[in-house]
Amino acid sequence: MSHASSERAQLRAAVTRQPADFIAWVMLADAELGAGDIQAGEHAAQRALRLRPDHPEALARLGRVRWMQHQHQQAAELLQRACQLAPHHPGMALWLGHVLEDANQPEAAAEAYRRAHALAPDEPYMAAQLLNWQRRLCDWRNLDALSRQVRDAVAHGNPAVEPFAFLSEDASPAEQLACARQRAQVLAQSVPRLPPRPLRSHGPLQVGFLSNGFGAHPTGLLTVALFEQLRRQPQLQVQLFALNADDGSPIRRRLQAAAHVLHVLAGQPHAAIAQQIRAAGIDILFDLRGWGGGGTPEVLAMRPAPLQVNWLAYPGSSGAPWIDYLLADGFVVPHAAEAGFSEKVLRLPRAFQPSDNTRKVESAPTRAECGLPAQGVVLCCFNNSYKLNPRSVARLLQVLAGVPGSVLWLLSGPGQADQRLRQVARQQGLDPERLVFMPKLPHPQYLARYRHADLFLDTHPYNAHTTASDALWAGCPVLTTPGQTFAARVAGSLNHHLGLDAMNVADDATFVATAIALGNDPDALQAVRGQLAIAREQSGLFDMAAFAEDFTALLHGLARGHGWRGDDAG
Repeated sequence: MSHASSERAQLRAAVTRQPADFIAWVMLADAELGAGDIQAGEHAAQRALRLRPDHPEALARLGRVRWMQHQHQQAAELLQRACQLAPHHPGMALWLGHVLEDANQPEAAAEAYRRAHALAPDEPYMAAQLLNWQRRLCDWRNLDALSRQVRDAVAHGNPAVEPFAFLSEDASPAEQLACARQRAQVLAQSVPRLPPRPLRSHGPLQVGFLSNGFGAHPTGLLTVALFEQLRRQPQLQVQLFALNADDGSPIRRRLQAAAHVLHVLAGQPHAAIAQQIRAAGIDILFDLRGWGGGGTPEVLAMRPAPLQVNWLAYPGSSGAPWIDYLLADGFVVPHAAEAGFSEKVLRLPRAFQPSDNTRKVESAPTRAECGLPAQGVVLCCFNNSYKLNPRSVARLLQVLAGVPGSVLWLLSGPGQADQRLRQVARQQGLDPERLVFMPKLPHPQYLARYRHADLFLDTHPYNAHTTASDALWAGCPVLTTPGQTFAARVAGSLNHHLGLDAMNVADDATFVATAIALGNDPDALQAVRGQLAIAREQSGLFDMAAFAEDFTALLHGLARGHGWRGDDAG
Protein backbone atom coordinates (compact mmCIF):
# COMPACT_ATOMS: atom_id res chain seq x y z
CA MET A 1 0.00 0.00 0.00
CA SER A 2 1.31 3.47 -0.88
CA HIS A 3 1.79 6.21 1.68
CA ALA A 4 -1.27 8.07 0.31
CA SER A 5 -3.49 4.95 0.43
CA SER A 6 -2.34 4.22 3.96
CA GLU A 7 -3.08 7.79 5.02
CA ARG A 8 -6.60 7.63 3.55
CA ALA A 9 -7.26 4.36 5.36
CA GLN A 10 -6.02 5.83 8.65
CA LEU A 11 -8.15 8.96 8.24
CA ARG A 12 -11.24 6.92 7.39
CA ALA A 13 -10.64 4.88 10.54
CA ALA A 14 -10.14 8.09 12.55
CA VAL A 15 -13.45 9.65 11.53
CA THR A 16 -15.21 6.37 12.20
CA ARG A 17 -13.83 6.36 15.75
CA GLN A 18 -14.24 10.10 16.27
CA PRO A 19 -17.00 11.40 13.96
CA ALA A 20 -16.79 14.84 15.61
CA ASP A 21 -13.10 15.27 14.71
CA PHE A 22 -13.28 18.32 12.44
CA ILE A 23 -9.58 18.32 11.49
CA ALA A 24 -9.71 14.64 10.52
CA TRP A 25 -12.66 15.28 8.18
CA VAL A 26 -10.78 18.19 6.55
CA MET A 27 -7.66 16.06 6.10
CA LEU A 28 -9.76 13.20 4.73
CA ALA A 29 -11.37 15.56 2.19
CA ASP A 30 -7.88 16.51 1.00
CA ALA A 31 -6.79 12.88 0.79
CA GLU A 32 -9.91 11.75 -1.11
CA LEU A 33 -9.68 14.63 -3.59
CA GLY A 34 -5.98 13.95 -4.04
CA ALA A 35 -6.91 10.41 -5.06
CA GLY A 36 -9.44 11.74 -7.55
CA ASP A 37 -12.43 10.48 -5.55
CA ILE A 38 -14.67 13.54 -5.79
CA GLN A 39 -17.72 11.90 -4.24
CA ALA A 40 -15.84 10.79 -1.14
CA GLY A 41 -14.12 14.17 -0.93
CA GLU A 42 -17.49 15.93 -1.07
CA HIS A 43 -18.86 13.74 1.71
CA ALA A 44 -15.87 14.54 3.95
CA ALA A 45 -16.06 18.28 3.22
CA GLN A 46 -19.80 18.35 3.95
CA ARG A 47 -19.27 16.51 7.25
CA ALA A 48 -16.59 19.03 8.25
CA LEU A 49 -18.90 21.90 7.35
CA ARG A 50 -21.73 20.46 9.42
CA LEU A 51 -19.42 20.26 12.41
CA ARG A 52 -18.23 23.85 11.99
CA PRO A 53 -20.53 25.88 9.71
CA ASP A 54 -18.79 28.67 7.84
CA HIS A 55 -15.31 27.51 8.88
CA PRO A 56 -12.86 28.64 6.17
CA GLU A 57 -11.00 25.30 6.01
CA ALA A 58 -14.28 23.43 5.39
CA LEU A 59 -15.56 26.05 2.94
CA ALA A 60 -12.28 25.83 1.03
CA ARG A 61 -12.52 22.03 0.69
CA LEU A 62 -16.11 22.21 -0.52
CA GLY A 63 -15.02 24.92 -2.95
CA ARG A 64 -12.34 22.59 -4.26
CA VAL A 65 -14.97 19.86 -4.67
CA ARG A 66 -17.23 22.18 -6.68
CA TRP A 67 -14.24 23.19 -8.79
CA MET A 68 -13.47 19.54 -9.59
CA GLN A 69 -17.18 19.09 -10.43
CA HIS A 70 -16.87 22.03 -12.89
CA GLN A 71 -19.40 24.07 -10.87
CA HIS A 72 -17.14 27.08 -11.19
CA GLN A 73 -19.43 29.82 -9.94
CA GLN A 74 -20.32 27.96 -6.75
CA ALA A 75 -16.66 27.11 -6.27
CA ALA A 76 -15.68 30.77 -6.63
CA GLU A 77 -18.29 31.89 -4.08
CA LEU A 78 -17.13 29.29 -1.55
CA LEU A 79 -13.44 30.12 -1.98
CA GLN A 80 -14.08 33.86 -1.86
CA ARG A 81 -15.93 33.39 1.44
CA ALA A 82 -13.08 31.25 2.79
CA CYS A 83 -10.53 33.89 1.80
CA GLN A 84 -12.56 36.61 3.50
CA LEU A 85 -12.58 34.57 6.71
CA ALA A 86 -8.89 33.63 6.46
CA PRO A 87 -7.27 36.57 4.63
CA HIS A 88 -3.71 35.51 5.49
CA HIS A 89 -3.97 31.93 4.16
CA PRO A 90 -1.91 31.64 0.94
CA GLY A 91 -3.27 28.21 0.03
CA MET A 92 -6.85 29.44 -0.07
CA ALA A 93 -5.85 32.41 -2.21
CA LEU A 94 -4.13 29.95 -4.54
CA TRP A 95 -7.22 27.74 -4.88
CA LEU A 96 -9.31 30.84 -5.46
CA GLY A 97 -7.02 31.72 -8.34
CA HIS A 98 -7.51 28.27 -9.89
CA VAL A 99 -11.27 28.55 -9.56
CA LEU A 100 -11.45 32.09 -10.97
CA GLU A 101 -9.43 30.96 -14.00
CA ASP A 102 -12.11 28.40 -14.80
CA ALA A 103 -14.93 30.79 -13.87
CA ASN A 104 -13.67 33.06 -16.67
CA GLN A 105 -12.49 35.82 -14.35
CA PRO A 106 -8.87 36.00 -15.52
CA GLU A 107 -7.82 39.32 -14.03
CA ALA A 108 -9.38 38.41 -10.66
CA ALA A 109 -7.49 35.10 -10.84
CA ALA A 110 -4.24 37.02 -11.30
CA GLU A 111 -5.02 39.11 -8.24
CA ALA A 112 -5.63 35.94 -6.22
CA TYR A 113 -2.32 34.45 -7.35
CA ARG A 114 -0.58 37.76 -6.61
CA ARG A 115 -2.04 37.71 -3.12
CA ALA A 116 -0.95 34.08 -2.59
CA HIS A 117 2.58 35.01 -3.67
CA ALA A 118 2.61 38.09 -1.44
CA LEU A 119 1.54 35.96 1.54
CA ALA A 120 4.21 33.32 0.80
CA PRO A 121 6.88 35.14 -1.24
CA ASP A 122 9.53 32.45 -0.73
CA GLU A 123 7.25 29.58 -1.80
CA PRO A 124 8.16 28.56 -5.39
CA TYR A 125 4.76 27.00 -6.05
CA MET A 126 3.06 30.37 -5.54
CA ALA A 127 5.67 32.10 -7.71
CA ALA A 128 5.23 29.52 -10.47
CA GLN A 129 1.44 29.86 -10.48
CA LEU A 130 1.65 33.65 -10.62
CA LEU A 131 4.31 33.52 -13.34
CA ASN A 132 2.27 31.13 -15.47
CA TRP A 133 -0.90 33.21 -15.20
CA GLN A 134 0.88 36.50 -15.83
CA ARG A 135 2.28 34.98 -19.02
CA ARG A 136 -1.26 34.11 -20.10
CA LEU A 137 -2.36 37.69 -19.44
CA CYS A 138 0.73 39.17 -21.16
CA ASP A 139 1.36 40.92 -17.85
CA TRP A 140 5.13 41.16 -17.73
CA ARG A 141 5.55 42.93 -14.39
CA ASN A 142 8.39 41.33 -12.39
CA LEU A 143 8.52 38.55 -14.98
CA ASP A 144 12.30 38.12 -14.89
CA ALA A 145 12.39 37.98 -11.08
CA LEU A 146 9.57 35.43 -10.95
CA SER A 147 11.24 33.34 -13.65
CA ARG A 148 14.55 33.40 -11.77
CA GLN A 149 12.80 32.29 -8.58
CA VAL A 150 11.14 29.39 -10.38
CA ARG A 151 14.31 28.28 -12.19
CA ASP A 152 16.30 28.52 -8.95
CA ALA A 153 13.72 26.33 -7.24
CA VAL A 154 14.15 23.67 -9.93
CA ALA A 155 17.94 23.95 -9.65
CA HIS A 156 17.70 23.31 -5.91
CA GLY A 157 15.49 20.24 -6.32
CA ASN A 158 12.21 21.81 -5.23
CA PRO A 159 9.32 19.74 -6.70
CA ALA A 160 6.77 22.58 -6.53
CA VAL A 161 7.07 23.77 -10.14
CA GLU A 162 4.53 22.45 -12.67
CA PRO A 163 6.46 20.91 -15.60
CA PHE A 164 3.95 22.07 -18.22
CA ALA A 165 4.16 25.70 -17.16
CA PHE A 166 7.96 25.40 -16.98
CA LEU A 167 8.06 24.71 -20.75
CA SER A 168 7.40 28.44 -21.26
CA GLU A 169 10.60 29.39 -19.43
CA ASP A 170 13.79 29.86 -21.41
CA ALA A 171 15.27 26.80 -19.75
CA SER A 172 17.55 24.04 -21.03
CA PRO A 173 16.45 20.46 -21.71
CA ALA A 174 18.35 19.43 -18.56
CA GLU A 175 16.37 21.94 -16.47
CA GLN A 176 13.09 20.73 -17.97
CA LEU A 177 14.03 17.13 -17.19
CA ALA A 178 14.96 18.06 -13.61
CA CYS A 179 11.62 19.83 -13.14
CA ALA A 180 9.64 16.82 -14.40
CA ARG A 181 11.74 14.33 -12.44
CA GLN A 182 11.21 16.21 -9.19
CA ARG A 183 7.42 16.16 -9.64
CA ALA A 184 7.48 12.49 -10.64
CA GLN A 185 9.50 11.48 -7.58
CA VAL A 186 6.93 13.03 -5.25
CA LEU A 187 4.06 11.34 -7.08
CA ALA A 188 5.78 7.95 -7.16
CA GLN A 189 5.89 7.92 -3.35
CA SER A 190 2.16 8.53 -2.98
CA VAL A 191 0.60 6.20 -5.56
CA PRO A 192 0.12 2.41 -5.21
CA ARG A 193 1.33 0.24 -8.10
CA LEU A 194 -0.72 -2.53 -9.62
CA PRO A 195 0.86 -6.01 -9.81
CA PRO A 196 3.03 -6.36 -12.93
CA ARG A 197 1.43 -7.82 -16.05
CA PRO A 198 3.49 -9.07 -19.00
CA LEU A 199 2.82 -8.12 -22.59
CA ARG A 200 0.67 -10.67 -24.37
CA SER A 201 2.64 -13.09 -26.52
CA HIS A 202 0.30 -13.30 -29.51
CA GLY A 203 -2.89 -11.96 -31.05
CA PRO A 204 -3.69 -8.32 -31.87
CA LEU A 205 -1.92 -5.76 -29.71
CA GLN A 206 -4.28 -3.88 -27.44
CA VAL A 207 -3.15 -0.26 -27.68
CA GLY A 208 -4.65 2.30 -25.32
CA PHE A 209 -4.63 6.10 -25.46
CA LEU A 210 -5.41 8.11 -22.31
CA SER A 211 -6.40 11.78 -22.71
CA ASN A 212 -8.72 14.54 -21.59
CA GLY A 213 -8.75 15.84 -25.18
CA PHE A 214 -10.96 13.35 -27.00
CA GLY A 215 -13.28 15.89 -28.60
CA ALA A 216 -12.99 19.38 -30.11
CA HIS A 217 -9.56 19.81 -28.55
CA PRO A 218 -6.04 19.93 -30.07
CA THR A 219 -5.43 16.27 -29.18
CA GLY A 220 -8.66 15.11 -30.80
CA LEU A 221 -8.03 17.25 -33.86
CA LEU A 222 -4.54 15.85 -34.33
CA THR A 223 -5.34 12.18 -33.76
CA VAL A 224 -8.79 11.48 -35.20
CA ALA A 225 -7.75 10.77 -38.81
CA LEU A 226 -4.89 8.55 -37.62
CA PHE A 227 -7.24 6.51 -35.44
CA GLU A 228 -9.54 6.11 -38.44
CA GLN A 229 -6.62 4.67 -40.39
CA LEU A 230 -5.42 2.47 -37.52
CA ARG A 231 -8.85 0.81 -37.48
CA ARG A 232 -7.74 -0.90 -40.69
CA GLN A 233 -4.68 -2.50 -39.08
CA PRO A 234 -5.59 -6.10 -38.20
CA GLN A 235 -2.80 -6.56 -35.64
CA LEU A 236 -3.81 -3.51 -33.58
CA GLN A 237 -6.91 -2.80 -31.57
CA VAL A 238 -7.29 0.80 -30.45
CA GLN A 239 -8.99 1.63 -27.15
CA LEU A 240 -9.48 5.26 -26.14
CA PHE A 241 -9.72 6.20 -22.46
CA ALA A 242 -11.45 9.59 -22.29
CA LEU A 243 -10.96 11.63 -19.13
CA ASN A 244 -13.37 14.19 -20.60
CA ALA A 245 -17.12 13.80 -21.05
CA ASP A 246 -18.69 13.73 -24.50
CA ASP A 247 -18.69 17.31 -25.80
CA GLY A 248 -21.13 16.49 -28.60
CA SER A 249 -18.62 17.50 -31.27
CA PRO A 250 -18.22 15.88 -34.69
CA ILE A 251 -14.63 15.01 -33.68
CA ARG A 252 -15.92 13.04 -30.67
CA ARG A 253 -18.33 11.12 -32.90
CA ARG A 254 -15.51 10.27 -35.29
CA LEU A 255 -13.27 9.16 -32.42
CA GLN A 256 -16.08 6.94 -31.11
CA ALA A 257 -16.47 5.32 -34.52
CA ALA A 258 -12.72 4.91 -35.10
CA ALA A 259 -11.89 3.22 -31.79
CA HIS A 260 -12.62 -0.41 -31.07
CA VAL A 261 -13.78 0.85 -27.67
CA LEU A 262 -14.05 4.36 -26.22
CA HIS A 263 -14.16 4.29 -22.43
CA VAL A 264 -15.66 7.36 -20.71
CA LEU A 265 -13.82 7.88 -17.43
CA ALA A 266 -14.69 11.49 -16.58
CA GLY A 267 -14.73 12.17 -12.85
CA GLN A 268 -13.64 8.69 -11.78
CA PRO A 269 -11.00 8.10 -9.09
CA HIS A 270 -7.49 7.44 -10.31
CA ALA A 271 -7.46 3.87 -9.02
CA ALA A 272 -10.71 3.07 -10.83
CA ILE A 273 -9.33 4.43 -14.10
CA ALA A 274 -6.16 2.37 -13.71
CA GLN A 275 -8.21 -0.75 -12.97
CA GLN A 276 -10.32 -0.24 -16.10
CA ILE A 277 -7.20 0.10 -18.25
CA ARG A 278 -5.83 -3.08 -16.67
CA ALA A 279 -9.15 -4.91 -17.14
CA ALA A 280 -9.17 -3.91 -20.83
CA GLY A 281 -5.92 -5.83 -21.29
CA ILE A 282 -3.93 -2.94 -22.67
CA ASP A 283 -0.43 -3.86 -23.83
CA ILE A 284 0.88 -0.44 -24.82
CA LEU A 285 -0.59 2.67 -23.21
CA PHE A 286 0.00 6.11 -24.67
CA ASP A 287 -0.20 9.07 -22.32
CA LEU A 288 -1.73 11.84 -24.45
CA ARG A 289 -1.65 14.45 -21.70
CA GLY A 290 1.39 13.99 -19.50
CA TRP A 291 1.97 16.92 -17.16
CA GLY A 292 -0.56 19.11 -18.96
CA GLY A 293 -3.67 20.37 -17.18
CA GLY A 294 -6.47 17.85 -16.81
CA GLY A 295 -4.17 14.86 -17.11
CA THR A 296 -3.84 12.05 -14.59
CA PRO A 297 -0.19 11.12 -14.12
CA GLU A 298 -1.36 9.27 -11.00
CA VAL A 299 -3.05 6.70 -13.25
CA LEU A 300 0.11 6.09 -15.27
CA ALA A 301 2.12 5.87 -12.03
CA MET A 302 -0.01 2.87 -11.02
CA ARG A 303 1.38 1.02 -14.08
CA PRO A 304 -1.86 -0.28 -15.59
CA ALA A 305 -0.08 -1.39 -18.79
CA PRO A 306 3.18 -3.30 -19.39
CA LEU A 307 4.55 -0.61 -21.72
CA GLN A 308 3.75 3.10 -21.33
CA VAL A 309 4.60 5.84 -23.83
CA ASN A 310 4.71 9.64 -23.67
CA TRP A 311 3.44 11.07 -26.96
CA LEU A 312 2.08 14.19 -28.56
CA ALA A 313 0.49 16.36 -25.87
CA TYR A 314 3.38 16.99 -23.47
CA PRO A 315 6.37 18.19 -25.54
CA GLY A 316 9.18 17.20 -23.22
CA SER A 317 10.41 14.43 -21.00
CA SER A 318 7.99 13.10 -18.40
CA GLY A 319 10.91 12.47 -16.04
CA ALA A 320 8.75 9.62 -14.76
CA PRO A 321 9.93 6.08 -14.00
CA TRP A 322 6.52 4.78 -15.07
CA ILE A 323 6.93 6.07 -18.64
CA ASP A 324 9.15 3.75 -20.66
CA TYR A 325 9.29 5.45 -24.05
CA LEU A 326 8.91 8.81 -25.76
CA LEU A 327 7.58 8.82 -29.33
CA ALA A 328 9.35 11.48 -31.38
CA ASP A 329 11.15 11.99 -34.68
CA GLY A 330 14.74 12.71 -35.62
CA PHE A 331 14.20 16.48 -35.76
CA VAL A 332 12.38 17.15 -32.49
CA VAL A 333 14.75 14.87 -30.58
CA PRO A 334 18.10 14.50 -32.38
CA HIS A 335 20.29 11.66 -31.08
CA ALA A 336 22.58 14.18 -29.41
CA ALA A 337 19.65 15.42 -27.30
CA GLU A 338 18.69 12.07 -25.72
CA ALA A 339 20.40 12.93 -22.42
CA GLY A 340 17.53 15.38 -21.80
CA PHE A 341 14.97 12.55 -21.62
CA SER A 342 14.30 9.93 -18.96
CA GLU A 343 12.50 7.75 -21.51
CA LYS A 344 13.99 5.64 -24.27
CA VAL A 345 13.38 7.60 -27.47
CA LEU A 346 11.41 5.95 -30.28
CA ARG A 347 11.51 7.75 -33.62
CA LEU A 348 9.04 7.62 -36.45
CA PRO A 349 10.56 7.97 -39.92
CA ARG A 350 8.26 10.99 -40.37
CA ALA A 351 7.14 13.92 -38.24
CA PHE A 352 5.93 12.65 -34.85
CA GLN A 353 2.77 14.78 -35.10
CA PRO A 354 -0.25 13.40 -36.98
CA SER A 355 -3.09 15.63 -38.17
CA ASP A 356 -6.58 15.52 -39.59
CA ASN A 357 -6.11 15.44 -43.36
CA THR A 358 -9.88 15.40 -43.89
CA ARG A 359 -10.39 18.88 -42.47
CA LYS A 360 -11.73 21.39 -44.97
CA VAL A 361 -10.51 24.96 -45.25
CA GLU A 362 -13.79 26.79 -45.82
CA SER A 363 -14.23 30.19 -47.44
CA ALA A 364 -13.39 32.97 -45.02
CA PRO A 365 -15.47 36.04 -44.17
CA THR A 366 -14.28 39.20 -45.86
CA ARG A 367 -11.17 40.95 -44.61
CA ALA A 368 -13.35 43.72 -43.24
CA GLU A 369 -15.49 41.19 -41.33
CA CYS A 370 -12.26 39.82 -39.81
CA GLY A 371 -11.18 43.30 -38.74
CA LEU A 372 -8.42 43.38 -41.34
CA PRO A 373 -7.64 46.34 -43.62
CA ALA A 374 -8.55 46.04 -47.29
CA GLN A 375 -4.88 46.07 -48.35
CA GLY A 376 -1.53 45.12 -46.87
CA VAL A 377 0.38 42.04 -45.79
CA VAL A 378 -1.22 40.02 -42.97
CA LEU A 379 1.36 38.61 -40.58
CA CYS A 380 -0.18 36.21 -38.08
CA CYS A 381 0.57 34.34 -34.89
CA PHE A 382 -2.39 32.43 -33.50
CA ASN A 383 -0.43 30.86 -30.64
CA ASN A 384 -1.83 30.94 -27.11
CA SER A 385 -1.07 34.12 -25.20
CA TYR A 386 1.34 32.46 -22.74
CA LYS A 387 3.73 31.85 -25.65
CA LEU A 388 3.83 35.58 -26.44
CA ASN A 389 6.72 36.45 -24.15
CA PRO A 390 8.70 39.72 -24.37
CA ARG A 391 11.33 38.21 -26.68
CA SER A 392 8.81 36.79 -29.14
CA VAL A 393 6.68 39.94 -29.16
CA ALA A 394 9.76 42.12 -29.69
CA ARG A 395 10.67 40.31 -32.87
CA LEU A 396 7.05 40.26 -34.07
CA LEU A 397 6.89 44.03 -33.67
CA GLN A 398 10.25 44.48 -35.42
CA VAL A 399 8.81 42.66 -38.42
CA LEU A 400 5.63 44.73 -38.25
CA ALA A 401 7.73 47.91 -38.26
CA GLY A 402 9.76 46.65 -41.22
CA VAL A 403 6.81 45.82 -43.47
CA PRO A 404 4.93 49.08 -44.19
CA GLY A 405 1.17 48.73 -44.29
CA SER A 406 1.19 45.29 -42.69
CA VAL A 407 -0.87 44.13 -39.71
CA LEU A 408 -0.18 41.53 -37.06
CA TRP A 409 -3.12 39.17 -36.54
CA LEU A 410 -3.17 37.52 -33.11
CA LEU A 411 -5.46 35.23 -31.16
CA SER A 412 -7.31 37.22 -28.53
CA GLY A 413 -6.04 36.42 -25.04
CA PRO A 414 -7.78 36.37 -21.67
CA GLY A 415 -8.58 39.43 -19.61
CA GLN A 416 -6.63 42.56 -20.58
CA ALA A 417 -3.98 40.65 -22.58
CA ASP A 418 -4.88 42.30 -25.90
CA GLN A 419 -4.76 45.81 -24.42
CA ARG A 420 -1.39 45.08 -22.85
CA LEU A 421 0.06 43.97 -26.18
CA ARG A 422 -1.29 47.07 -27.89
CA GLN A 423 0.37 49.15 -25.17
CA VAL A 424 3.69 47.42 -25.94
CA ALA A 425 3.23 48.27 -29.63
CA ARG A 426 2.50 51.89 -28.71
CA GLN A 427 5.68 52.00 -26.63
CA GLN A 428 7.60 50.78 -29.69
CA GLY A 429 6.22 53.67 -31.73
CA LEU A 430 3.75 51.54 -33.66
CA ASP A 431 0.08 52.25 -34.22
CA PRO A 432 -1.62 49.81 -31.79
CA GLU A 433 -4.45 49.38 -34.29
CA ARG A 434 -2.00 47.42 -36.45
CA LEU A 435 -2.52 44.60 -33.97
CA VAL A 436 -5.74 42.80 -34.90
CA PHE A 437 -7.21 40.20 -32.56
CA MET A 438 -9.25 37.18 -33.56
CA PRO A 439 -11.64 35.80 -30.92
CA LYS A 440 -11.48 32.09 -30.18
CA LEU A 441 -13.69 30.39 -32.74
CA PRO A 442 -14.89 26.88 -33.58
CA HIS A 443 -12.10 25.11 -35.43
CA PRO A 444 -13.57 25.26 -38.97
CA GLN A 445 -14.17 29.02 -38.68
CA TYR A 446 -10.69 29.60 -37.29
CA LEU A 447 -9.10 27.46 -40.00
CA ALA A 448 -10.91 29.42 -42.74
CA ARG A 449 -9.32 32.67 -41.58
CA TYR A 450 -5.88 31.45 -42.67
CA ARG A 451 -7.04 32.29 -46.20
CA HIS A 452 -6.32 35.93 -45.32
CA ALA A 453 -2.96 35.23 -43.61
CA ASP A 454 0.23 35.65 -45.64
CA LEU A 455 2.90 34.47 -43.20
CA PHE A 456 2.82 32.84 -39.77
CA LEU A 457 5.47 34.13 -37.35
CA ASP A 458 6.27 31.61 -34.62
CA THR A 459 7.15 32.12 -30.94
CA HIS A 460 10.12 30.97 -28.86
CA PRO A 461 10.89 28.97 -26.72
CA TYR A 462 7.41 27.41 -26.96
CA ASN A 463 6.52 26.93 -30.62
CA ALA A 464 3.28 26.61 -32.47
CA HIS A 465 2.35 22.91 -32.40
CA THR A 466 -1.23 22.11 -33.44
CA THR A 467 -1.43 25.71 -34.64
CA ALA A 468 1.57 25.22 -36.94
CA SER A 469 -0.09 22.15 -38.43
CA ASP A 470 -3.27 24.15 -39.04
CA ALA A 471 -1.38 27.00 -40.69
CA LEU A 472 0.59 24.72 -43.00
CA TRP A 473 -2.48 22.66 -43.91
CA ALA A 474 -4.30 25.89 -44.79
CA GLY A 475 -1.42 27.03 -47.01
CA CYS A 476 0.19 29.63 -44.72
CA PRO A 477 4.00 29.27 -44.41
CA VAL A 478 5.46 29.16 -40.89
CA LEU A 479 8.73 30.93 -40.02
CA THR A 480 10.39 29.57 -36.87
CA THR A 481 13.70 29.42 -34.96
CA PRO A 482 14.19 25.83 -33.74
CA GLY A 483 15.75 25.74 -30.28
CA GLN A 484 17.22 23.09 -28.01
CA THR A 485 14.06 21.81 -26.31
CA PHE A 486 11.32 19.60 -27.73
CA ALA A 487 8.76 22.40 -27.33
CA ALA A 488 11.03 24.69 -29.37
CA ARG A 489 11.42 22.27 -32.30
CA VAL A 490 7.90 21.15 -33.24
CA ALA A 491 7.19 23.77 -35.92
CA GLY A 492 10.70 23.17 -37.24
CA SER A 493 9.98 19.45 -37.50
CA LEU A 494 6.88 20.12 -39.62
CA ASN A 495 8.83 22.45 -41.92
CA HIS A 496 11.69 19.95 -42.15
CA HIS A 497 9.40 17.08 -43.13
CA LEU A 498 7.78 19.32 -45.73
CA GLY A 499 11.21 20.03 -47.24
CA LEU A 500 10.91 23.70 -46.22
CA ASP A 501 14.07 23.92 -44.12
CA ALA A 502 14.66 27.48 -45.36
CA MET A 503 11.79 28.51 -43.04
CA ASN A 504 13.77 27.20 -40.05
CA VAL A 505 16.19 30.01 -39.23
CA ALA A 506 19.03 30.20 -36.73
CA ASP A 507 18.33 33.23 -34.56
CA ASP A 508 16.12 36.24 -33.92
CA ALA A 509 18.06 38.55 -36.23
CA THR A 510 17.66 36.13 -39.15
CA PHE A 511 14.01 35.60 -38.23
CA VAL A 512 13.31 39.34 -38.40
CA ALA A 513 15.35 39.85 -41.59
CA THR A 514 13.71 36.89 -43.35
CA ALA A 515 10.19 37.94 -42.38
CA ILE A 516 10.78 41.54 -43.47
CA ALA A 517 12.26 40.39 -46.78
CA LEU A 518 9.28 38.13 -47.49
CA GLY A 519 6.79 40.75 -46.31
CA ASN A 520 8.21 43.32 -48.71
CA ASP A 521 8.59 40.99 -51.71
CA PRO A 522 5.21 39.65 -52.91
CA ASP A 523 6.88 37.41 -55.51
CA ALA A 524 9.18 35.80 -52.95
CA LEU A 525 6.32 35.26 -50.53
CA GLN A 526 4.20 33.76 -53.29
CA ALA A 527 7.06 31.44 -54.22
CA VAL A 528 7.25 30.12 -50.64
CA ARG A 529 3.49 29.62 -50.59
CA GLY A 530 3.77 27.74 -53.89
CA GLN A 531 6.46 25.48 -52.45
CA LEU A 532 4.23 24.78 -49.46
CA ALA A 533 1.26 23.94 -51.70
CA ILE A 534 3.33 21.35 -53.58
CA ALA A 535 4.94 19.96 -50.41
CA ARG A 536 1.56 19.62 -48.73
CA GLU A 537 0.52 17.19 -51.46
CA GLN A 538 3.82 15.40 -52.06
CA SER A 539 5.85 15.32 -48.84
CA GLY A 540 3.85 12.75 -46.88
CA LEU A 541 3.53 15.00 -43.82
CA PHE A 542 -0.25 14.89 -44.07
CA ASP A 543 -0.54 11.29 -45.35
CA MET A 544 -2.31 9.57 -42.49
CA ALA A 545 -2.57 6.19 -44.21
CA ALA A 546 1.23 6.10 -44.45
CA PHE A 547 1.51 7.45 -40.90
CA ALA A 548 -0.66 4.56 -39.70
CA GLU A 549 1.60 2.06 -41.48
CA ASP A 550 4.74 3.54 -39.91
CA PHE A 551 3.08 3.79 -36.49
CA THR A 552 1.94 0.16 -36.63
CA ALA A 553 5.36 -1.06 -37.77
CA LEU A 554 7.03 0.80 -34.92
CA LEU A 555 4.62 -0.67 -32.34
CA HIS A 556 5.09 -4.18 -33.75
CA GLY A 557 8.85 -3.80 -33.50
CA LEU A 558 8.56 -2.51 -29.94
CA ALA A 559 6.23 -5.33 -28.90
CA ARG A 560 8.42 -8.02 -30.48
CA GLY A 561 11.30 -6.70 -28.43
CA HIS A 562 9.18 -7.53 -25.37
CA GLY A 563 8.13 -11.04 -26.39
CA TRP A 564 5.09 -10.50 -28.62
CA ARG A 565 4.98 -12.77 -31.67
CA GLY A 566 1.80 -11.57 -33.32
CA ASP A 567 -0.13 -14.31 -35.12
CA ASP A 568 2.94 -16.56 -35.25
CA ALA A 569 1.94 -18.18 -31.95
CA GLY A 570 -1.78 -18.12 -32.47
